[in-house]
Amino acid sequence: MDKSLKLIIFDCDGTLVDSQHLICTAMAKAYQAHGLPVPERGTMLSIVGLSLVEAFRVLGNGDKNFPAESLAEAYRAAFHALRDAGAHIEPLYPGAADTVTALARREDVVLGIATGKSQRGVRLVLAHHGLLDHFVTIKTADDAPSKPDPGMVLDAMREVGASPQNTVVVGDTIYDIAMAQAAGAAPIGVAWGYHRREALEQLGAPVIESFATLEPTLDRIWTS
Repeated sequence: MDKSLKLIIFDCDGTLVDSQHLICTAMAKAYQAHGLPVPERGTMLSIVGLSLVEAFRVLGNGDKNFPAESLAEAYRAAFHALRDAGAHIEPLYPGAADTVTALARREDVVLGIATGKSQRGVRLVLAHHGLLDHFVTIKTADDAPSKPDPGMVLDAMREVGASPQNTVVVGDTIYDIAMAQAAGAAPIGVAWGYHRREALEQLGAPVIESFATLEPTLDRIWTS
């Protein structure tokens, strides 16, 4: 393990890219296909970050008869159909590309991804925006249990040889913050995503207002 190596793990949806339109549209189609009432937009966005089946289980409020797995399959089909019909690739948030590129150039830093997306989905988005090559480790719902389980972060740390003390997770949801803390890593919340700033701060995470303040926040964490 390289004690000097710093690992920054980014969430994708709600952190790097704004995917709410595609997510909510695909989720609505999944509910409609099952003849179920579509949840409010805020409710649908509240589960972004979880793996699909787990997300639908949460939306089902623990009802054992709720068709979480079937809804997840319908969601995947709807999402892929939207993409095939020419739906736009999720746009990057302002400053995301420049910040990722700048961090990737640092000799003491490697970058990773931990996302509820599939490997196919996240690689498609990152490649579209010219960022895929900046990430040396990508962990998804295909590889580990759903957030907030720490598996994705632990696997990423093992893969690159980084210590928990030198690992930071950047995300927009309470699931990202809890995942980081469970892995012994430091969390940083972002204010532009799908969970309220107050919810992230209640878990003890510093919250940044823009990508311009990410690198100074990272340096403060690593020098404290």
